[in-house]
Amino acid sequence: MKHTITLLALMLFSSVVYSQDFNKSMTEAQTTYAAGNLNNSRFAMEQMLRNLDVEIGKEILKMLPTKLEDRNANVKEDDVNGTGGGVGMGLYVHRSYGTQPKATTIDIINNSPLINSLQALLAIPFVANAGDGSQKVVKVQGYKAVLNRVEGENAAVGYELQIPLQNTLLTLKADDTKEDNILKMANALPIEKIAQMAK
Repeated sequence: MKHTITLLALMLFSSVVYSQDFNKSMTEAQTTYAAGNLNNSRFAMEQMLRNLDVEIGKEILKMLPTKLEDRNANVKEDDVNGTGGGVGMGLYVHRSYGTQPKATTIDIINNSPLINSLQALLAIPFVANAGDGSQKVVKVQGYKAVLNRVEGENAAVGYELQIPLQNTLLTLKADDTKEDNILKMANALPIEKIAQMAK
């Protein structure tokens, strides 16, 4: 019972702190805008959007499974921020599963620079399908995706699956696995819900 009360108190505290940061940024944006200081107003609004992206990222992490195939989630290594992982402003979510040499990662990046090139590949599937089978177009839960075979150390084969979700890129990478297994992992993800939350 004590653990439940402590957990509820922490959740309430974090939502109050987030609400305070969000409200503080909004007030600052309005005040500086009214004073004609557009640069500071923009900065405050960017902070507000970053805070919002972090909260969305936390909600996405809650939706991700705690296990993919035989690989358990490393929740202590979860990473979520509103800076696009250094790619630019936007959502960035990372979760890893298992350990080397059998590791799996999920990265969700909003406004990824790879989106346009992937969508161009997916528009012309015969270009995306490599003759040697190392790259091909697949469908996962109704979404077209690019599946790449990755040669690892000691001749172990892994796969990287890139799924564009409008302006968000979901990348699932699994070391030392088979094509069928990475597709099973991808089908275990709540892709539609992620797409709705990340847009």
